[in-house]
Amino acid sequence: MIIVKGLNFSYKEKQILHDLNFKINPGTWVSIIGDNGSGKSTLVKILISLLQYKKGQIMINGLELNENNLSDIRPLMGIVFQNPDYQFIGFDVRSDIAFGLENQNLPREEMQQKIFEVSRSLGIYDLLDKKPQELSGGQKQKVAIASVLALEPEIIIFDEPTAFLDPQGVKEIHNIIKNIHQQKNKILITITHDLSFALQSDEIIILEKGHLLKHDKPANFIKEPSFLEKYFVNLPLSLKLYYELLKKDENLSHEKTESLQKIKEILWQYSLKM
Repeated sequence: MIIVKGLNFSYKEKQILHDLNFKINPGTWVSIIGDNGSGKSTLVKILISLLQYKKGQIMINGLELNENNLSDIRPLMGIVFQNPDYQFIGFDVRSDIAFGLENQNLPREEMQQKIFEVSRSLGIYDLLDKKPQELSGGQKQKVAIASVLALEPEIIIFDEPTAFLDPQGVKEIHNIIKNIHQQKNKILITITHDLSFALQSDEIIILEKGHLLKHDKPANFIKEPSFLEKYFVNLPLSLKLYYELLKKDENLSHEKTESLQKIKEILWQYSLKM
Protein backbone atom coordinates (compact mmCIF):
# COMPACT_ATOMS: atom_id res chain seq x y z
CA MET A 1 0.00 0.00 0.00
CA ILE A 2 1.14 3.53 -0.77
CA ILE A 3 -0.12 6.38 1.41
CA VAL A 4 0.78 9.98 0.57
CA LYS A 5 -0.13 12.65 3.12
CA GLY A 6 0.37 16.39 2.76
CA LEU A 7 3.20 16.01 0.24
CA ASN A 8 4.79 19.29 -0.80
CA PHE A 9 7.91 19.79 -2.86
CA SER A 10 9.80 22.90 -3.92
CA TYR A 11 12.77 23.40 -6.22
CA LYS A 12 14.76 26.63 -6.27
CA GLU A 13 12.02 28.39 -4.31
CA LYS A 14 9.37 27.27 -6.80
CA GLN A 15 6.53 25.14 -5.43
CA ILE A 16 6.20 22.03 -7.62
CA LEU A 17 3.81 19.84 -5.59
CA HIS A 18 1.06 21.24 -3.39
CA ASP A 19 -0.34 19.24 -0.47
CA LEU A 20 -0.89 15.92 -2.29
CA ASN A 21 -2.99 13.32 -0.47
CA PHE A 22 -3.88 9.90 -1.87
CA LYS A 23 -3.80 6.18 -1.15
CA ILE A 24 -3.13 3.24 -3.47
CA ASN A 25 -4.25 -0.16 -2.22
CA PRO A 26 -2.45 -3.46 -2.93
CA GLY A 27 -3.20 -4.93 -6.35
CA THR A 28 -4.50 -1.62 -7.70
CA TRP A 29 -3.58 -0.17 -11.09
CA VAL A 30 -3.56 3.63 -11.01
CA SER A 31 -2.98 5.93 -13.97
CA ILE A 32 -1.58 9.39 -13.30
CA ILE A 33 -2.40 11.98 -15.96
CA GLY A 34 -1.33 15.59 -16.30
CA ASP A 35 0.11 18.08 -18.76
CA ASN A 36 3.79 19.01 -18.83
CA GLY A 37 4.53 20.85 -15.61
CA SER A 38 1.77 19.11 -13.69
CA GLY A 39 4.24 17.44 -11.32
CA LYS A 40 3.99 13.86 -12.61
CA SER A 41 7.73 13.40 -13.12
CA THR A 42 8.55 15.03 -9.79
CA LEU A 43 6.14 12.72 -7.98
CA VAL A 44 7.70 9.66 -9.64
CA LYS A 45 11.22 10.79 -8.72
CA ILE A 46 10.14 11.22 -5.11
CA LEU A 47 8.50 7.77 -5.00
CA ILE A 48 11.68 6.09 -6.29
CA SER A 49 13.89 8.22 -4.01
CA LEU A 50 15.65 10.22 -6.72
CA LEU A 51 14.34 13.35 -5.02
CA GLN A 52 13.92 13.89 -1.28
CA TYR A 53 10.84 15.63 0.03
CA LYS A 54 10.91 17.74 3.19
CA LYS A 55 7.24 18.30 3.93
CA GLY A 56 4.60 15.60 4.16
CA GLN A 57 4.73 11.85 4.57
CA ILE A 58 4.91 8.86 2.24
CA MET A 59 4.30 5.35 3.58
CA ILE A 60 5.13 2.32 1.44
CA ASN A 61 3.92 -1.01 2.81
CA GLY A 62 4.02 0.40 6.32
CA LEU A 63 7.49 1.94 6.00
CA GLU A 64 8.02 5.68 5.88
CA LEU A 65 9.94 6.74 2.79
CA ASN A 66 13.10 8.22 4.26
CA GLU A 67 16.86 7.60 4.31
CA ASN A 68 16.60 5.17 7.22
CA ASN A 69 14.25 2.84 5.32
CA LEU A 70 15.63 3.09 1.77
CA SER A 71 17.38 -0.28 1.88
CA ASP A 72 14.07 -1.95 2.78
CA ILE A 73 11.87 0.06 0.40
CA ARG A 74 13.95 -0.03 -2.80
CA PRO A 75 13.53 -3.81 -3.35
CA LEU A 76 9.75 -3.29 -3.19
CA MET A 77 9.73 -0.97 -6.19
CA GLY A 78 10.58 -1.20 -9.87
CA ILE A 79 10.39 1.41 -12.60
CA VAL A 80 10.19 1.30 -16.40
CA PHE A 81 11.31 4.60 -17.94
CA GLN A 82 10.21 6.38 -21.13
CA ASN A 83 13.41 5.60 -22.98
CA PRO A 84 14.42 1.92 -22.69
CA ASP A 85 18.01 2.79 -23.68
CA TYR A 86 18.40 4.37 -20.24
CA GLN A 87 17.78 0.97 -18.61
CA PHE A 88 19.80 -1.28 -20.91
CA ILE A 89 22.91 -2.17 -18.93
CA GLY A 90 23.93 -5.62 -20.15
CA PHE A 91 25.92 -6.71 -23.19
CA ASP A 92 22.87 -8.58 -24.48
CA VAL A 93 19.28 -9.23 -23.42
CA ARG A 94 20.16 -12.17 -21.19
CA SER A 95 22.82 -10.26 -19.25
CA ASP A 96 20.55 -7.23 -18.96
CA ILE A 97 17.79 -9.24 -17.27
CA ALA A 98 20.43 -11.01 -15.16
CA PHE A 99 22.00 -7.78 -13.88
CA GLY A 100 19.52 -7.10 -11.09
CA LEU A 101 19.32 -10.78 -10.17
CA GLU A 102 23.10 -10.95 -9.77
CA ASN A 103 22.88 -8.13 -7.25
CA GLN A 104 20.50 -10.33 -5.25
CA ASN A 105 23.19 -13.05 -5.11
CA LEU A 106 20.80 -15.70 -6.39
CA PRO A 107 22.08 -19.22 -7.19
CA ARG A 108 22.86 -19.51 -10.90
CA GLU A 109 20.18 -22.14 -11.55
CA GLU A 110 17.48 -20.04 -9.90
CA MET A 111 18.61 -16.97 -11.82
CA GLN A 112 18.51 -18.80 -15.15
CA GLN A 113 15.03 -20.13 -14.34
CA LYS A 114 13.76 -16.61 -13.64
CA ILE A 115 15.24 -15.33 -16.90
CA PHE A 116 13.60 -18.19 -18.78
CA GLU A 117 10.18 -17.64 -17.19
CA VAL A 118 10.04 -13.87 -17.59
CA SER A 119 11.38 -13.91 -21.16
CA ARG A 120 8.85 -16.54 -22.20
CA SER A 121 5.99 -14.63 -20.58
CA LEU A 122 6.86 -11.47 -22.54
CA GLY A 123 7.63 -13.21 -25.81
CA ILE A 124 11.33 -12.29 -25.88
CA TYR A 125 12.89 -15.71 -25.23
CA ASP A 126 14.23 -15.77 -28.80
CA LEU A 127 15.93 -12.42 -28.18
CA LEU A 128 18.03 -13.44 -25.17
CA ASP A 129 21.30 -13.46 -27.13
CA LYS A 130 20.55 -10.27 -29.06
CA LYS A 131 22.53 -7.07 -28.47
CA PRO A 132 20.66 -3.80 -27.77
CA GLN A 133 21.47 -2.32 -31.18
CA GLU A 134 19.72 -5.29 -32.80
CA LEU A 135 16.40 -4.57 -31.08
CA SER A 136 13.47 -2.32 -31.96
CA GLY A 137 12.19 0.24 -29.48
CA GLY A 138 9.29 -2.01 -28.52
CA GLN A 139 11.60 -4.99 -27.98
CA LYS A 140 13.91 -2.88 -25.80
CA GLN A 141 10.95 -1.80 -23.70
CA LYS A 142 9.92 -5.44 -23.25
CA VAL A 143 13.45 -6.19 -22.04
CA ALA A 144 13.20 -3.29 -19.58
CA ILE A 145 9.91 -4.68 -18.28
CA ALA A 146 11.41 -8.18 -18.06
CA SER A 147 14.35 -6.85 -16.03
CA VAL A 148 11.91 -5.33 -13.54
CA LEU A 149 9.54 -8.32 -13.39
CA ALA A 150 12.45 -10.71 -12.75
CA LEU A 151 13.12 -8.90 -9.47
CA GLU A 152 9.50 -9.44 -8.37
CA PRO A 153 8.85 -5.98 -6.89
CA GLU A 154 5.50 -5.35 -5.23
CA ILE A 155 5.13 -1.95 -6.93
CA ILE A 156 5.92 -1.14 -10.56
CA ILE A 157 5.92 2.38 -11.99
CA PHE A 158 5.64 2.80 -15.76
CA ASP A 159 6.81 6.33 -16.58
CA GLU A 160 5.27 7.01 -20.01
CA PRO A 161 6.62 3.66 -21.29
CA THR A 162 5.24 4.09 -24.82
CA ALA A 163 6.51 7.62 -25.50
CA PHE A 164 9.14 6.46 -28.01
CA LEU A 165 7.17 3.65 -29.65
CA ASP A 166 5.21 3.23 -32.88
CA PRO A 167 1.47 2.34 -32.72
CA GLN A 168 2.15 -1.41 -32.78
CA GLY A 169 4.70 -1.09 -29.98
CA VAL A 170 2.26 1.00 -27.95
CA LYS A 171 -0.42 -1.66 -28.32
CA GLU A 172 1.95 -4.45 -27.25
CA ILE A 173 3.22 -2.61 -24.16
CA HIS A 174 -0.34 -1.67 -23.16
CA ASN A 175 -1.35 -5.33 -23.41
CA ILE A 176 1.64 -6.38 -21.30
CA ILE A 177 0.70 -3.90 -18.57
CA LYS A 178 -2.91 -5.14 -18.60
CA ASN A 179 -1.72 -8.76 -18.38
CA ILE A 180 0.57 -7.96 -15.44
CA HIS A 181 -2.39 -6.37 -13.68
CA GLN A 182 -4.59 -9.39 -14.29
CA GLN A 183 -2.00 -12.00 -13.34
CA LYS A 184 0.00 -10.37 -10.55
CA ASN A 185 -1.19 -8.84 -7.29
CA LYS A 186 0.97 -5.74 -7.65
CA ILE A 187 0.48 -2.02 -7.40
CA LEU A 188 0.90 -0.61 -10.91
CA ILE A 189 1.32 3.11 -11.52
CA THR A 190 1.24 4.26 -15.14
CA ILE A 191 2.22 7.81 -16.01
CA THR A 192 0.48 8.58 -19.28
CA HIS A 193 -1.08 11.20 -21.56
CA ASP A 194 -3.36 8.57 -23.11
CA LEU A 195 -6.86 8.93 -21.63
CA SER A 196 -8.11 5.85 -23.52
CA PHE A 197 -5.48 3.74 -21.79
CA ALA A 198 -5.94 5.41 -18.41
CA LEU A 199 -9.66 4.63 -18.50
CA GLN A 200 -8.75 0.92 -18.46
CA SER A 201 -7.02 1.18 -15.08
CA ASP A 202 -8.69 0.80 -11.68
CA GLU A 203 -8.24 4.43 -10.67
CA ILE A 204 -7.11 7.70 -12.24
CA ILE A 205 -5.27 10.59 -10.61
CA ILE A 206 -5.24 13.90 -12.47
CA LEU A 207 -2.56 16.42 -11.57
CA GLU A 208 -2.66 20.08 -12.59
CA LYS A 209 0.17 22.47 -11.78
CA GLY A 210 1.21 20.33 -8.82
CA HIS A 211 -2.28 20.00 -7.37
CA LEU A 212 -4.29 16.79 -7.19
CA LEU A 213 -7.30 17.76 -9.25
CA LYS A 214 -9.23 14.50 -9.03
CA HIS A 215 -8.69 10.89 -7.88
CA ASP A 216 -11.49 8.51 -8.79
CA LYS A 217 -12.55 5.39 -10.65
CA PRO A 218 -12.84 5.57 -14.47
CA ALA A 219 -16.62 4.98 -14.29
CA ASN A 220 -17.04 8.17 -12.29
CA PHE A 221 -14.90 10.15 -14.74
CA ILE A 222 -17.03 8.88 -17.62
CA LYS A 223 -20.15 10.17 -15.85
CA GLU A 224 -18.73 13.71 -15.93
CA PRO A 225 -18.48 14.70 -19.61
CA SER A 226 -18.16 18.40 -18.77
CA PHE A 227 -15.11 17.68 -16.62
CA LEU A 228 -13.40 15.50 -19.23
CA GLU A 229 -14.17 17.92 -22.06
CA LYS A 230 -12.70 20.76 -20.01
CA TYR A 231 -9.39 19.07 -19.19
CA PHE A 232 -8.87 16.86 -22.26
CA VAL A 233 -8.86 18.40 -25.73
CA ASN A 234 -8.83 15.05 -27.52
CA LEU A 235 -11.32 12.66 -25.96
CA PRO A 236 -11.37 9.04 -27.21
CA LEU A 237 -13.61 8.83 -30.28
CA SER A 238 -15.92 6.27 -28.66
CA LEU A 239 -16.42 8.62 -25.71
CA LYS A 240 -17.16 11.57 -28.01
CA LEU A 241 -19.76 9.55 -29.91
CA TYR A 242 -21.32 8.33 -26.68
CA TYR A 243 -21.67 11.86 -25.31
CA GLU A 244 -23.23 13.02 -28.60
CA LEU A 245 -25.74 10.15 -28.45
CA LEU A 246 -26.59 11.00 -24.85
CA LYS A 247 -27.82 14.38 -26.04
CA LYS A 248 -30.16 12.66 -28.52
CA ASP A 249 -31.28 9.57 -26.61
CA GLU A 250 -32.00 9.94 -22.88
CA ASN A 251 -32.50 6.18 -22.54
CA LEU A 252 -28.74 5.72 -22.89
CA SER A 253 -28.19 7.50 -19.59
CA HIS A 254 -29.67 4.47 -17.81
CA GLU A 255 -27.03 2.12 -19.26
CA LYS A 256 -24.13 1.06 -17.07
CA THR A 257 -21.01 2.74 -18.47
CA GLU A 258 -18.35 1.62 -16.05
CA SER A 259 -15.67 1.25 -18.75
CA LEU A 260 -14.65 2.38 -22.22
CA GLN A 261 -15.20 -1.19 -23.44
CA LYS A 262 -18.80 -1.08 -22.20
CA ILE A 263 -19.31 2.19 -24.07
CA LYS A 264 -18.04 0.58 -27.28
CA GLU A 265 -20.54 -2.27 -26.77
CA ILE A 266 -23.37 0.23 -26.27
CA LEU A 267 -22.37 2.10 -29.43
CA TRP A 268 -22.31 -1.14 -31.39
CA GLN A 269 -25.75 -2.16 -30.14
CA TYR A 270 -27.07 1.33 -30.90
CA SER A 271 -25.73 1.18 -34.47
CA LEU A 272 -27.56 -2.12 -35.05
CA LYS A 273 -30.86 -0.42 -34.23
CA MET A 274 -30.33 2.29 -36.84
